Amino acid sequence: MPRRPLRLRTAEADAEVRAGLDRIRAEFSVPGPFPPAALAEAARAAAPPDGRADLREVPFFTLDPPGSLDLDQAMHLERRGSGHRVRYAIADVAGFVRPGGALDAEAHARGVTLYLPDANAPLHPRRLSEGTASLLPGRDRPAVAWTIDVDAAGRITGVDVRRAVVRSRARLDYATARHDDGDPRIALLGEVGERLIAAEAARGGVSLPLPEQEVAHADGGWALKLRGDLATEAWNAQISLLTGRAAARLMLAGGVGLLRTMPPAPAEAVARLRLAARALGVAWPADASYGDIVRALDPAVPRHAAFLHDAAGLMRGAGYTAFDGAAPGQAAHAAVAAPYAHVTAPIRRLADRYATEVCLALAAGRPVPGWVREALPRLPEAMQRALRRAADVDHACVDLVEALLLREHVGEVFDAVVVDVSADRSGGRVQLVAPPVFGRCEGADLPLGEQVKVRLEEADPARRRVRFSRTE
Repeated sequence: MPRRPLRLRTAEADAEVRAGLDRIRAEFSVPGPFPPAALAEAARAAAPPDGRADLREVPFFTLDPPGSLDLDQAMHLERRGSGHRVRYAIADVAGFVRPGGALDAEAHARGVTLYLPDANAPLHPRRLSEGTASLLPGRDRPAVAWTIDVDAAGRITGVDVRRAVVRSRARLDYATARHDDGDPRIALLGEVGERLIAAEAARGGVSLPLPEQEVAHADGGWALKLRGDLATEAWNAQISLLTGRAAARLMLAGGVGLLRTMPPAPAEAVARLRLAARALGVAWPADASYGDIVRALDPAVPRHAAFLHDAAGLMRGAGYTAFDGAAPGQAAHAAVAAPYAHVTAPIRRLADRYATEVCLALAAGRPVPGWVREALPRLPEAMQRALRRAADVDHACVDLVEALLLREHVGEVFDAVVVDVSADRSGGRVQLVAPPVFGRCEGADLPLGEQVKVRLEEADPARRRVRFSRTE
C-alpha cells in the first residue's frame, strides 16, 4: 500500500497551488493590502515615551515556529526556592495604535492574522508586526512585562504587570530547541512546563495531544505534515496559559474584563464518549475524568487516535465573554479548568490589546481607559467572526493541497485508520497512514479505530474534496 510521502514539485503544480490559494483568499474575503491611511499611521508610529521599567538586562528569549518574525512574546525563567519566577514580555501594540484611528479600524475589521501557506494576512502592517512592535532579538522594544511566581505545585503565588522596555537575547524555534538538549533555557522551560501540565491535570484541565495538519512549502515543493506534538510547544503553551490565568484573576477581582470561556461538556456528550471508549477498547474507570484518559493515550496508536478525535467533540462552545460589573455566570474555560483570558498575542489577535489594557489599569489601581471599556461589549462577536474565518481558511488550504497531492493517485489503495463513523454507519472518516490526509470514506460498518485498506475514489482540487471507499 502507498506509504511514501507525496510532494508537489513541478512548476505547474506550484502554480496550481498558488492559484487555489488565491481562490481561497477571494472566497473567504482574506484581507489584502492595508489602506493608505492605515499604512501612513504605521509609518508615523514611534516607540512609546519613557517612564517604563527598564528590563533590558533580563536575558529574555523568544520561542516560535521556524521563520516567524511577528514575535509577540519573550520569556525569562528562574528558580526561586522550591518554585519558579516566570517573566513574560508581551509586545506593547497599544503603544503604536491610536484608538479610533485608521489603523485601529483596520485591525477591528481583520480581527486576527490569517496564515496561508504562501503568505500571511497580518492583523497589523508588517512595519509594525514584523518590525517596530515585534520582540526581535538585539532590539530595544516596548513591552508589557508580566512577572508571575509559581510554587512547587505550579500554583500562582504572585502577579505583577507593568509597561517596560526589554531586549530579547535570542530567537529560538521549536525545531532547533527540540534537538538542543544542552540549552539550559529549554531545560528550565521543560521543568516549569511539566509542573504546569501537572497542575492543569490536578485542576481537571485537559489539552488534547492531537497533532494538526499543516501545509508545508519547502525543498522546492508542497507537502502535508503533522505538527503540534513537540514537547517544547506544549511547554511554551503552558507559559501562555499561565499568563492568561493570571490576567483573568486580575479582571475578576477588578470587576471588568474580557475572558476566553468554554462551558463544561454536557453529561450526555461525556456518556457518548464513554460508549466510544468501550467500543474502542480504551479503559475508562468510573472514577476517572475524560482528561485523565486523554493524558494516558498515544495518538500514534490507531484506537487512541480515533478516541481522541471523538474527545475533541467535547471541547465546543469556546467564546469571549465581556463584563463590566458583576462577574459572568460562565467565567471559566473548561479545558483550562480555570478562568482564562487572551493577553499574550496582541500582534496577531485583536482582543489581546484590550484585555492587556484592562490588566495594566487594574494592576496600577487606575480606571480602565474609556476607549477600552467602550469597545469591550463589541469584541466577543468580532473575535468569534474572525476566528471562524481563520479556521475556514486553514481547513480550505489543507483540503486544497490534499486534493492536489492525491489527484494522480485515484484508484490506488492506501492504508488508513477509521477515526469517525457516521450515526447510520453508512460511512465515516479515515486518516491515511501516509500522507497525513483525512477524508470521507464510504462503506457500511466501518470499524472505528481499526486500520483498513481504502481506495481513493475522488480527488478534486476545484471542489477541495477527497473521497475514499473501503476495499475489504
